[in-house]
Amino acid sequence: MAEHAGKNLNTFNQVMLPVYAPASFIPVRGKGSRIWDQLDNEYIDFAGGIAVLALGHCHPALAEALKLQGEKLWHVSNVFTNESALTLAQKLIDATFAQKVFFANSGAEANEAAFKLARRYAITRHHPHKTKIIAFHQAFHGRTFFTVSVGGQPKYADGFGPKPADIIHVPFNDLDAVKMVMDDDTCAVVLEPIQGEGGVTPATAEFLQGVRELCDKHQALLVFDEVQSGMGRTGKLYAYQHYGVIPDILTTAKALGGGFPISAMLTTDAIAAAMEIGSHGTTYGGNPLACSVGNAAIDIINTPEVLAGVEKRHDLIIHALEKLNQKYGIFHEFRGKGLLIGAVLQAEYQGKSKEILQHAAEQGLMLLSAGESILRFTPSLIIPENDIAEGMARLDRAIARWLKWGE
Repeated sequence: MAEHAGKNLNTFNQVMLPVYAPASFIPVRGKGSRIWDQLDNEYIDFAGGIAVLALGHCHPALAEALKLQGEKLWHVSNVFTNESALTLAQKLIDATFAQKVFFANSGAEANEAAFKLARRYAITRHHPHKTKIIAFHQAFHGRTFFTVSVGGQPKYADGFGPKPADIIHVPFNDLDAVKMVMDDDTCAVVLEPIQGEGGVTPATAEFLQGVRELCDKHQALLVFDEVQSGMGRTGKLYAYQHYGVIPDILTTAKALGGGFPISAMLTTDAIAAAMEIGSHGTTYGGNPLACSVGNAAIDIINTPEVLAGVEKRHDLIIHALEKLNQKYGIFHEFRGKGLLIGAVLQAEYQGKSKEILQHAAEQGLMLLSAGESILRFTPSLIIPENDIAEGMARLDRAIARWLKWGE
């Protein structure tokens, strides 16, 4: 372990911008759904890099794709295109409603592109005052200034000066609230089919269908942020496919590269035509390395075996959580779809999720929260069943320690 000597949280505090509060242990290697830290302690990974590691750590097919491409072509800029980007774009088009693709590097960048496109389309195809964006409380769309302003959590957007104008937030799953603010100056309604950071809250079918109808009535675009819910996370390639409601623009990232940074914005020919050469761009978006990994990822994820396996694993986790709740009674409800699961704490335990995460880590389990009162499960889509069982056993021990049972 000599190579890791001296690299610890003291180093982090000395050299890193103070915007994160990382766990006390530092992961150094991973395989499948297990991680090892500097001291060679092993952890079951139920966090999946926040829904990024859809195929676990260091999946052989992704590692091989990266290695092969890394020996051929890394970067050419967008003065040129490349074969990997064209192949991945076609796969995304073939698997979705989309006809055009724009590649970027992160979910925030894909959303930034989506919001700019929505505004440009409304202004050029309708009138210059058609700029209102309707979004939702507790939504999360990224950390650029535009995306954090569209996101519905003021704690992330306040304190940075004047925000972009014409953004309105209303309660999620409240169609009447949308109707009250929707008008012909609305350019877009932006939402996550399942709010992730905001509490793992799925949209209802009635809500999404109603919003689609309102957008059609007022000639507004419907934008789905599937950064967290996409790429097989819910048991379909994209969550919108559960609902039968087709968006005008969709963003995808996180699991698209299985851990390698890549994102995409998907849309139709008619909407894409609002942009022209030079109206948007990115240096690294669509680079051969990222797109090669993305091709390997989608080839594995978008298969009946993997997508069906997501629902089976969902049931295993929910069943295990229900058994834990019979024992400890700490959860109020379980919600989400597929392997995007939220366990909501009872009223008496509100605000305590981070305490549970700390105890889980001490028992060798990597877990997430979604706010202060919800445990969030976003493991690999192909996590072995014995890893689920072992992870839940560790969560059992963590909860017992947290509640001080047997002391």
